[in-house]
Amino acid sequence: MKTDISAPVKRDDVADKLAGLTCYIGDMRNEDMLYAKTLRSKEARAKIASIEYPVMPEGYFIVGKNDIPGRNRVKLLLEDWPFFAEDVVNYIGEPIALIVGSDKAVIQELIAATKVIYQKLEPILSIDDSGLLPIYGETNSFADYSFGKGDIDKVKRIAKYIYEGTYETGYQEQFYLEPQGVIAEFKEGKATIYGSLQCPYYIKNAVIDCLGISSDRVRIVQATTGGAFGGKEDYPSLLAGQAACAALKANKPVCLLLERNEDIECTTKRHPSRIRLTSYVDEGFKLIGLEADIVIDAGAYAGLSGVVLQRAMFAAAGVYNVENLRVHGKAIATNKVVSGAFRGFGSPQAFFAIEMHMEHAAKEMGVDPMEFKLQNVVKKWDKSTTGGIFRDKNLLPEMVQRVTEMSGFAEKKQTSKKPRNDNKRRGIGLSMFLHGCGFTGNGERDHIKAHVKLAKNSRDEVEILISNVEMGQGINTTMKKIAANALEIPIERVIFINPDTDRVPDSGPTVASRTIVVVGRLVYEAAIELKEKWQVGAVQEAECSYQYPEGYEWDNDSLSGDAYTNYSWGVNAVEVELDTLTFESKIIGVWAVFDIGKSIDDRIVKGQIDGGIVQGLGYASMEVMENQQGRFKQRSSTDYIIPTAMDIPIIQSELMCQPYSGGPFGAKGLGELTLVGSPIAYALAIEDAIDAGINSIPVRPELLMEVMADDKKY
Repeated sequence: MKTDISAPVKRDDVADKLAGLTCYIGDMRNEDMLYAKTLRSKEARAKIASIEYPVMPEGYFIVGKNDIPGRNRVKLLLEDWPFFAEDVVNYIGEPIALIVGSDKAVIQELIAATKVIYQKLEPILSIDDSGLLPIYGETNSFADYSFGKGDIDKVKRIAKYIYEGTYETGYQEQFYLEPQGVIAEFKEGKATIYGSLQCPYYIKNAVIDCLGISSDRVRIVQATTGGAFGGKEDYPSLLAGQAACAALKANKPVCLLLERNEDIECTTKRHPSRIRLTSYVDEGFKLIGLEADIVIDAGAYAGLSGVVLQRAMFAAAGVYNVENLRVHGKAIATNKVVSGAFRGFGSPQAFFAIEMHMEHAAKEMGVDPMEFKLQNVVKKWDKSTTGGIFRDKNLLPEMVQRVTEMSGFAEKKQTSKKPRNDNKRRGIGLSMFLHGCGFTGNGERDHIKAHVKLAKNSRDEVEILISNVEMGQGINTTMKKIAANALEIPIERVIFINPDTDRVPDSGPTVASRTIVVVGRLVYEAAIELKEKWQVGAVQEAECSYQYPEGYEWDNDSLSGDAYTNYSWGVNAVEVELDTLTFESKIIGVWAVFDIGKSIDDRIVKGQIDGGIVQGLGYASMEVMENQQGRFKQRSSTDYIIPTAMDIPIIQSELMCQPYSGGPFGAKGLGELTLVGSPIAYALAIEDAIDAGINSIPVRPELLMEVMADDKKY
């Protein structure tokens, strides 16, 4: 039963969601269940001299570092992040202990009555201070990498034009609809964790280490998850370990569900960055060399910062062919909330820097920025920043042409600076970008090693068994479509339910734009295998494991080779109207074209495009998180502002498809790509309206006042 893979299908879960029947962590009830709340640090950096707890009522418990039977470290990259603070706290909001009981109000009173006596230490609160007060060794960094290609010293001597610029990006909160939460219980010596999460096996491994028990005694079950955007990749491991220890001590199920304001203030955010670029251009306006120095603010613990930094570094040259390159990057430690995964995973910071830099360099040289950029765009068989090869045709020139037609870009650039209604000025900006799909370097090959299984029952229904989760991005539909089309059976006979690590193999985490292109391909291959041996009414299985494609090479020591096996591409244009009296801006047009290979479901693709672009526009314009003495000023849903439907016009988007032979039906990654370009296009539009350079986001009225008061344009 072959159908058009792109055609939308009926969403069988919509009615339940509209009726409020879907069960999230906050909806789960058990008559014996207890609740936990977190006693958190009120100091950015301090020794814990003592803790004075009130007398606990009967049935109430304190759970802290001494209640962890295994290792008091969250299993991530460097494993430095404690479940509960030990002798020192390193950021405001760091968990010190849980108080557990049956009544949330009583728990809150007990926390308020607890006194923590601190001996304050001098904190590091900014990138500028990171080298002044070492707290993690002399370099004060969690990761420090360098790589390059060609001969950068030679091009320094022969370049006709040299341009330097520094670019900064701020925090961004994921602001998923459902706050972080888990429920833990012990039955017959086995820990079961139900959670709002992205990565079941990450959490399983963390809980195994925390409890010091064997893997067969830990089970992770994904509850219906109300959004994540990367924010539920790392942090649920912390919560799961804490809740598991609480359930073990109380011998009852324990629910640890964060309040919204607590979630905003204490969980991971997008890394702030400072990126310094120096470009070298010859007399023909060819970009012959680039130096990049990238610093990201990791916060108090390493978390995932090492791989976030790598992706930012690999994106240092953007979509441009640079034969001579030197890149250095550091993830520095500060006494602030841990920075973590967020849609784009380091590439939005890097692409903002290189796109603004190319624009500014062109203007400084007196050439048309779009012509300069297109002249230097990578082509098929060019090499990436790490020396990998772009093996597929690059449609960027055609995509740029289409976006300029859709938006009227050329005409609006000519007229954008003319006053409108006395104090209104318009501007338009256009960005080009890519996103490497899947884990960087050897991640898929050597670490994840994804495995999937299909199970057919006697009713000839097929269940997809993978550890990837539905968190609002639509894989409940797309995975079933991939299997149904490969098997040539109705989609109604394909089953996909929330993962349970006792039932599903480890197909890797739901991150890195890998779910469709990597896991979806394995589901397709398993479906083809099952189809070939199909027996009506028989119980059958088919399994498939990831195989690194031939012809690709990666050296993790030198960070050289094919960082990714395939790329998705995008072009965005944004038009704004700026009030020159208040410096408030209004977005009046958004246009986009993407190459994501084959669309698996057009409606889901459109939803991802709209959502990603809006999230990117919020990042560039209004999502402000200012850290003041180690604490965010914006720490509630009232203070932290995100775009609404009133802030964004209808987004006009189209697809141009260069199918990827390694993806299911030619599909490539989508989810992260859609956020990368709109912050740049917005900043360029503002820049066009004011005719002055923008070097940081978010672009607030206060920033524009400073820019306009500065004589330097770019």
